[in-house]
Amino acid sequence: MKKNLLSRLDRAITCLNEYDSDRIFNQNLGEVKTYARLIYEHHCEHRVLREIIDIIKEAFSKTKHSKKEKKQIINKLRSIQEEHISWLIHEEDVKVSGELTLSVGPTIAPYILPKFIKHYVEDYPAVKLSVKELKDDAMLSELLLGYLDAGIAISGNTRQGVLEIPLYTEKFMVYLAENCWRKLPVFKPENLEHEKMWVMKEAQCLRESAFSFCKAINIYEAGSIETLIRIVDENGGFTIIPEMHLPLLTDKQRENVRRIEGDYLSQRRVSLYIREDYIRQSPRQTMCKLNTISKTLLRFMLEGMMEKRIVDYGIWL
Repeated sequence: MKKNLLSRLDRAITCLNEYDSDRIFNQNLGEVKTYARLIYEHHCEHRVLREIIDIIKEAFSKTKHSKKEKKQIINKLRSIQEEHISWLIHEEDVKVSGELTLSVGPTIAPYILPKFIKHYVEDYPAVKLSVKELKDDAMLSELLLGYLDAGIAISGNTRQGVLEIPLYTEKFMVYLAENCWRKLPVFKPENLEHEKMWVMKEAQCLRESAFSFCKAINIYEAGSIETLIRIVDENGGFTIIPEMHLPLLTDKQRENVRRIEGDYLSQRRVSLYIREDYIRQSPRQTMCKLNTISKTLLRFMLEGMMEKRIVDYGIWL
């Protein structure tokens, strides 16, 4: 994780002193604000950084401060420093142990679970990992009941009391039958003739997308991506497969894959879900445990798929 800027912000807050002259005090406050704004605007739009910026903005409403006022400003910033910044910088020093019960959606599990389990067990032997494969509604219900620590599922599953943290974005590709006459080198949405598609409805409906595969008049439903590919191979036509399915194809089958033009219209986003009050007890240990999930995913995910803020700073609530 890119924590160099966080370390500078941490040091800048530490250097604040109520005994400094107004000129030095304001100068040091300005340094704190610079680092907080730089991280906020270019790396991670976190509420804590916004809070730091607002505290300093309020302080700058006057050029002179009494010793008591300086102390109050410093206390506010150091409270944030202690609770949200310093521990994150030294997160590697925290020994993660205990249990982690994780749910992974059935349309995601085939692509991440084999490597996830392998790397997680290797990297965190002191954590007892339990994994369930649950559909979205069941996952959300078990989160709220406290049966799960976290769940990984398609983004957009909103429910009161549940917090969603975007993890990665995966592109969709077109898989064509070997004899399909539309073997263009690149597909555009208008090339996808819905009546010839084979669709696994639950996995391939793209929420909030103008290019929705679920608007077809005739939808053929199957139980898995692998089943869809076999149907296409035997019956012709085409289907849509996630990018992470490519390594599971044979060399011959990969010749039938085409990319779709446009990013937003041909992708799905995957998020981590936790209960909103999950980190209230033992927040540092809990945050470190959540970051074992993101760090493990970073071990094997394709470059550019993970959210930038996760790559740079991990999960930071």
